[in-house]
Amino acid sequence: MTAVRISRWSRFFVTAGAVSFVLWQLALLAGLPRRVGVVLGLYGFVLHVVFGKAYSLVPTYFDRTLRFSLAPAIHFPLTVTGTVCLAVAAIPATHPLFAPVGGVLWAAGVAVFLGTIGSTIRDNPTGRETATGEANADRRGVDRVANLFVPIALAYLAVGAYGTLALSTPLPVLVDGYPPRVTHLLAAGSVALLVFAIGFRLLPRFLVAAPPRPLVVLVLGTGAVGPALLAVSLPSGPWFRVGAVAEATAVVGFAVAYLTLFARSDRSRIGFYGVLAGVVAGIAGVGLGLRFAIGGTASALVAVHLRLNVAGFLGLTIVGITYQFYPPAVGTVPGVGDRTALASIGFVAAGLALEAVGLLTGTGLTLLGRSSVGVGACLFAGIVVALFYERHWQPTLQTLLSSGER
Repeated sequence: MTAVRISRWSRFFVTAGAVSFVLWQLALLAGLPRRVGVVLGLYGFVLHVVFGKAYSLVPTYFDRTLRFSLAPAIHFPLTVTGTVCLAVAAIPATHPLFAPVGGVLWAAGVAVFLGTIGSTIRDNPTGRETATGEANADRRGVDRVANLFVPIALAYLAVGAYGTLALSTPLPVLVDGYPPRVTHLLAAGSVALLVFAIGFRLLPRFLVAAPPRPLVVLVLGTGAVGPALLAVSLPSGPWFRVGAVAEATAVVGFAVAYLTLFARSDRSRIGFYGVLAGVVAGIAGVGLGLRFAIGGTASALVAVHLRLNVAGFLGLTIVGITYQFYPPAVGTVPGVGDRTALASIGFVAAGLALEAVGLLTGTGLTLLGRSSVGVGACLFAGIVVALFYERHWQPTLQTLLSSGER
């Protein structure tokens, strides 16, 4: 029953993330401030999908059962409402209470998540117990190394949640209160490191191939150090350059590891192409980060960097893994299938490329690119909602209606 409950709430988190992805694109097309997009894209889209899957994956990978099965039900309304309030607060001339209310609610939801996961793995904090079966005994070394970095990602989430709360309340801010510090703690420190750690457990099994072990250690090590250096030293300086190199090493190393898995695999799934597009976007995104570290920043470059990393690397990777967990091909709703899923990945990837060129050259390609990403986001959300409705929500609704009639 516990597993069923967690699975149910995971679907709600993924749905909230998919809807936030669409709202992010609409906010961008409407010309709303960049901070609105950061909230909807990072807090709404990326982190909600991560929360939803982490509730089931992290305990399993640490050979444990979620200690408090009601946690997702408590967490979900807190972070969803908090995200909405934080996004509204970023719009000029809105009521000043939106920011503190949003910060408190979002941080409270994260506290529920961290408290539950922390208490679940408290007696296996390094993840030495991996639940890896004898059939995959050769994977235990990588699994243990990957598990070791999950608590570090959770620590980044805790600091980022405090930073979010401090930005909207009288609490002392991190360093000088520069918002991108918090963004990097959450995006690079928490989400990207979780993508690396969980990815090195999930993706080899999905593709039935083995990653190069030296790359696993390199990616996780630099991916753990880079975000802290970036967050503390932004926007310039020698430590910022070291952090940018470390994070670039992690992302490029992960991309090389995934490309190796992709080349070695004889399997073909739609989701694999989402991750493929994501790691390519990630290489471009950290390339711009290195450009900032060496030659300074510009507004257009910052916008491209944000989009390539959050919508590209993290977003497309999450879209691909979501399709692996919830295969579009199993649906019978008209228009839902592998072709539509591939189209969603293509629209987002092509749109990001066009948007990047448009922002860098100041041409009309920016609007075309953003529109394309919006179409891809709508297709992704539509597929997710259709699959969940057909396989889970519709049967539940029919059961409730039948019970009512009796």
